[in-house]
Amino acid sequence: MTNVLIATDKPFAPIAVKGIRKVVEAAGFELRLLEGYTSKDELLQAVIDADALIVRSDQVDKEVIEAAGKLKIVVRAGAGYDNIDLQAATDKGVVAMNTPGQNSNAVAELAFGLMVYHARNFFNGKSGSELKGKTLGIHAYGYVGKNVARIAKGFGMEVSAFDPFIPKEEFERDGVKWIETVEELYKGCQYISLHIPANAQTKGSVNYALLSLMPDKAVLVNTARAEVIHEADLLKIFSTRNDFTYLSDIAPGNLSDFQGAYASRFFCTPKKMGAQTEEANINAGIAAAEQIVAFIKHGNRTFQVNK
Repeated sequence: MTNVLIATDKPFAPIAVKGIRKVVEAAGFELRLLEGYTSKDELLQAVIDADALIVRSDQVDKEVIEAAGKLKIVVRAGAGYDNIDLQAATDKGVVAMNTPGQNSNAVAELAFGLMVYHARNFFNGKSGSELKGKTLGIHAYGYVGKNVARIAKGFGMEVSAFDPFIPKEEFERDGVKWIETVEELYKGCQYISLHIPANAQTKGSVNYALLSLMPDKAVLVNTARAEVIHEADLLKIFSTRNDFTYLSDIAPGNLSDFQGAYASRFFCTPKKMGAQTEEANINAGIAAAEQIVAFIKHGNRTFQVNK
């Protein structure tokens, strides 16, 4: 019998697990759970008999893939898949997939939760400001970026976006101002919402040169990946501009530097929360289960990322 393992140190909502189980067992497969584990050894032991693996932000490195002697497919329930060693998976003949778009509304809503929280002075009782009429730049116009644009228009914000991989006509169709260069985006927007993936081209690309272009009372919102930020340059911006704010769903590596002198202009969630809604859990979890069934039964590789 095909053995499907959910291995999540940050567990899915129970209702999502119920939905995943329904899909897996309807296919005649067995579902096992490893939730809230605290050591890598637990994961290494659990994957030994797994034919298929569903993870969230869990690290599936070469050691994990080597330990999973029967593994045929690993699915990251979410869009980003930098937590999977794609080369190791390819070398072992393991198919790696993601579930693009399934968490996008949840992440977009969190971006606005962070913006509202900041605009109202972190709810300290003093007068804050409104988002209506403010300029918002969306850096990468994929699934999450499109949802951010939709919500921003509801707030009455002026919305622009940059993405060299999306046709200009798509921005115009959505009522979003197309921006030709990333420098122009940062120069023209008080708020920037980051949605770029972490890869060789983007890591450390949000640097001093870009951030210094932002206008007065600049706010950078990061619900993407910590690695895309050049952290030394981010600290430089904080030290040279007392009007700059950073709101993040991912703690920077030098967290204590921000929590100290810059605590009034910095906030990050205690643990990555972008996809932490029941709806996102259900969407991504069930999509992951359905992709596993489609691959094992029919060889469907639609969402494979290690081609």
